[in-house]
Amino acid sequence: MSKKVLAVASGGGHWKQLILIKSAFADCNVKYVTTISGLPEQEGISNFELVKDSNQTEKLALLITLWQVFLIVLKYRPDVVISTGAAPGIWAILAGRLFGAKTIWLDSIANAEQLSLGGKISKKIAHTVLTQWDHLADGTKIIYRGSVF
Repeated sequence: MSKKVLAVASGGGHWKQLILIKSAFADCNVKYVTTISGLPEQEGISNFELVKDSNQTEKLALLITLWQVFLIVLKYRPDVVISTGAAPGIWAILAGRLFGAKTIWLDSIANAEQLSLGGKISKKIAHTVLTQWDHLADGTKIIYRGSVF
């Protein structure tokens, strides 16, 4: 039986980076989660859910996103949760962890000087945090394995 993967990313660059690693899930049963209608269809993805986009300045939107993501994780019960960011990914990592999934945060290549806010939060809750910049890795919790580009 193939692993169930929940792959989560906000629109824009986060989504583009998630799509760049899509082939890593070729042998898995993948459900994608994003915030912008039409993005999954552009990539030929039919197994997806849309959630509200949110950020740290929109407290109500954050709660709505949390609820939506929590319900998706509860219903789908993934073995692995992976996210390239942002807020929906943090919630997915948290919910996945609560339900026993292995969790992976892949920090955006745009964060060359330090981990993103999502990366800093995920460092405390995710099983694995990957950076795309060698100098940001600490060799234990923050790991460098290369860039998606």
